[in-house]
Amino acid sequence: MSSTTTYRPAPTTPPATISTRFADWAERHGVTLLRVSIGLIFLAFGIPKYIPGASPVEALVTDTVEALSLGLVSGHAAMIAVALLETFIGLTLVTGKFLRLGLLAMGGAMVGFFAPIVLFAGDLVGGGLTLEAQYIIKDIVLVTAALVIASKALRGRAASYAR
Repeated sequence: MSSTTTYRPAPTTPPATISTRFADWAERHGVTLLRVSIGLIFLAFGIPKYIPGASPVEALVTDTVEALSLGLVSGHAAMIAVALLETFIGLTLVTGKFLRLGLLAMGGAMVGFFAPIVLFAGDLVGGGLTLEAQYIIKDIVLVTAALVIASKALRGRAASYAR
């Protein structure tokens, strides 16, 4: 009995193109870069709130917190509370540490992000978009980016995206 083996050349994979290499790189690093950049935005908007008069949305923030807390928190205390929240969220996103807790805090903060639309709609849009309204529009992008980050982190993959 004779047995003949047929020679089959090894399958070749097509060479990676620049676009496929970039897609691979983006898949590996995109969510991490998004997480860090959103964290930096939270820090950039949160840190000035510690300093009276440094945030252009100070009046809107204090009015919103006062309305949402039914008057229990107002003035500088409202600004400090929001500054602490935004700084905490920013640090968790930048470092990847306590990321789930930071995303949970962001989920709760979403109420405050968008409450001015309901509470002060007339003040935000009268005669065109005010600076405060533009801040709220920016928050739509932040929330959407947070959903992308959360889709990975909350599935137990936080460690792989925290680097």
